[in-house]
Amino acid sequence: MSFELVAEEGGARRGRLQTAHGTIDTPAFMPVGTQATVKALTPDEVRELGAQVLLGNTYHLALRPGADRIARLGGLHRFMGWEGAILTDSGGFQVFSLDHLVKLSDEGATFRSHLDGSEQRFTPESVMAIQGQLGSDIAMAFDQPVSWPATTTTARAAMERTHRWAARCLAAEAAPGQSRFGIVQGGFDDDLRRESANVLGELPFDGFGVGGLSLGEPKALTYRLLSLQTAILPRQRPRYLMGVGTPADLVEAIARGIDMFDCVLPTRIARNGSILTGAGRINLRNRRFIEDQSPLDEGCDCYTCGRFSRAYLRHLFMAGEILGHRLASIHNVRLLVRLVAQIREAIGTGRLEPTMASLREQWAIAPLP
Repeated sequence: MSFELVAEEGGARRGRLQTAHGTIDTPAFMPVGTQATVKALTPDEVRELGAQVLLGNTYHLALRPGADRIARLGGLHRFMGWEGAILTDSGGFQVFSLDHLVKLSDEGATFRSHLDGSEQRFTPESVMAIQGQLGSDIAMAFDQPVSWPATTTTARAAMERTHRWAARCLAAEAAPGQSRFGIVQGGFDDDLRRESANVLGELPFDGFGVGGLSLGEPKALTYRLLSLQTAILPRQRPRYLMGVGTPADLVEAIARGIDMFDCVLPTRIARNGSILTGAGRINLRNRRFIEDQSPLDEGCDCYTCGRFSRAYLRHLFMAGEILGHRLASIHNVRLLVRLVAQIREAIGTGRLEPTMASLREQWAIAPLP
């Protein structure tokens, strides 16, 4: 993997990340293919929406259908029919979300499968081996996140374990052509966030994820902690804000030096009839759209907006038709990919400041205190 910074303006960066399965222009939004599929969309549709990289989930794929089976079937790219780059997360967030079902030690995490209750074990070494079998382009180190409002004592213990696990992930044998990203943690404490960025930044990872943010804390705190870490992390390596993807978060995180994002938001809310528009989020189930002949979002270039009305999509949702989920997902994914591309194309041209100001006004992003 190689990463080239093409332009910088303010805190924002425009880059080019070369992987074994193609180039990623950054900043980039990664649609989430948790179970080896972006829900309701085909790989060709996702590519046509402008996505260059997808995210797969180690926890879910290890449990079903199993990493060894995916390896026997030719690896994750071939299995899911996606020719572009793939980043796999380590499953750490999912494991620790199991709460009472997980037992933790310095060696690793033992937990019960949410599918059948069987006992499973993840260690830094096994997680890297699973991602090697999957054959992703970018593998994430195993980490321990904490949720808001974690105490400083709890956050420090999780952070230090994350650091120890990061070293073990690096010591594990790397899969051919696979890059590895470390994950900075630190809970919600300024000093811990700085410490984690300094410690992880000294390790020879190919890039860095910023984990454990946007987990219920106030947005002003999210952005402050993010700024603390991007100011420290190595400038010449990509930075990835994990699990974040509202329009406001994309705008503010790019301004603070983030290069990559993933989030289930566009397809998850689409399945409930919720649509992202430049004027805010709308719910198509609302009766006011029953005869609305306008597209989902004026000016959007997606297939859905070019072909169908709000009234038609509302009808699909009220009738329980699967096509509604698909058309809404197409639009929501395209909007986020296009939003990031709009900012990316402005970086280094002198147009970034007015572009960001316009987006903040469009998305009603309030000034931070």
